[in-house]
Amino acid sequence: MNENVDIVFVLQGLNDSVTNRQIYFAFALMSYLVTILVNLTLILTVCLDKALHQPMYIFMCNLCFTGLCGASSFYLKLLLDLLADAHLITYTGCLTQMIFTYIYIYSQFTSLTVMAYDRYLAICQPLRYWALMTGQKVALLLLLTWCLSLLETAIGTVLIVRLSFCSHRIARIFCTNWEVVKLSCSDTTANNLYSIVIIILHSLQIIIILVSYVHLTRSAARSQTDRRKFVQTCSPHLASLLVFSFSVLFDSFYSRYGGSSMAALQNALSAEFLVVPPIVNPIIYGMNLHHIRTRIRLWFTTEKPQRAFSK
Repeated sequence: MNENVDIVFVLQGLNDSVTNRQIYFAFALMSYLVTILVNLTLILTVCLDKALHQPMYIFMCNLCFTGLCGASSFYLKLLLDLLADAHLITYTGCLTQMIFTYIYIYSQFTSLTVMAYDRYLAICQPLRYWALMTGQKVALLLLLTWCLSLLETAIGTVLIVRLSFCSHRIARIFCTNWEVVKLSCSDTTANNLYSIVIIILHSLQIIIILVSYVHLTRSAARSQTDRRKFVQTCSPHLASLLVFSFSVLFDSFYSRYGGSSMAALQNALSAEFLVVPPIVNPIIYGMNLHHIRTRIRLWFTTEKPQRAFSK
């Protein structure tokens, strides 16, 4: 660890962006500001309205908060690099970026699993929902989400810290676990095995979500009320799962098997999981959930809340 502290990595993913630096900077800044706006709008909407202090909305806020953290870990460094002539990042800075990025990734998967469980109880066992999904249960699920994500990230970080490096050039626009491991001169067997464990763990979470959706679909088919509730609350969740899963899957395959052709496009696409889900999730939920739409609309009109919710 002491030997690595002075290391400075070179991020080579922005080498092709020199000629259009101002355009990329403006686009990245606008995208980041929109991400902050839509996520904070949804989070504040839920926090300021006691009627929205329900499990589904609380879990949704947690999803948006982690998305905001993940996006910030990417955009802040990217914006600085677009203004700089040299795209460098210290060893400590690289570790910090990876820590926040992987907390975001792991917590997103676990949050989506928890949200699927919540929807399963709400639609498949509506009469027992409030007995099963108590305030204490909500707090426990949130704590589990964060503790599991932090533990997974901590183990991965420890496995990175023990490595020594033969090269300091990262062919990406941000630091990732696999890109840093590829630079190591040390034995990376433990890192590879841990990656497999992580893949299995989160694949199981996806399987749990899919199984819950089988039960949700069957339950929704029995009545029009359940069908309406399924479309309104489960379709945003399913869309979030698909967008995030495919984004992470693309990044994983690109890191391991990506070629050198069209490097600029591949680098941009590899950052999709840090750009698209954080900006799409709050928009999807805001558009589909009636109470969220109503409350946000109230922020921009003079209509009284009582009148709006009575419609």
